[in-house]
Amino acid sequence: MNLPNRLTLLRVIMIPFFIFFLMFPFEGAWARYVALAIFALASFTDFLDGYIARKKNLVTNFGKFMDPLADKLLVCSALICLLSLGDINVYVVLIIIFRDFIISGFRLIAAEKGVVIAANWWGKIKTVMQMVMVMSLILSLPFMFYINIGLQVVVVFLTVYSLCDYVIRNRAVLKD
Repeated sequence: MNLPNRLTLLRVIMIPFFIFFLMFPFEGAWARYVALAIFALASFTDFLDGYIARKKNLVTNFGKFMDPLADKLLVCSALICLLSLGDINVYVVLIIIFRDFIISGFRLIAAEKGVVIAANWWGKIKTVMQMVMVMSLILSLPFMFYINIGLQVVVVFLTVYSLCDYVIRNRAVLKD
């Protein structure tokens, strides 16, 4: 297993630790900052594994499949936790998770046909903005209220747009 794939798996392994520090009722805000640090580090591995894979020509089918899945696990775990804490709108979470299920199903259909569909640029931009939004919501500073609402609006737009773009570009996969 190459380094980019190990980084992807590390991102998945970090998720339970992130959830623990975000959700466990510790006294004070320090646990949220630990959760933020873990989430930020996990998010950075997303950039790093892709950069190394492309630069060193270490792109694999496993990475093409597992990298977006690891991103979905990380972001969806964070969204569900933030929803439980009352820090995000339920409709934002539903739209993001709905999109992820559709894309995952699309990828499964493609895989059955021997086609591996890698993430496109709109999906990558959407993921980065989701991660920025999650980090901003974890911080949950009072002066950031309107920034967080704006980030949620941007993320919903990018989520819907990237879904439409993905389906249109890969519609041939649905043909028998």
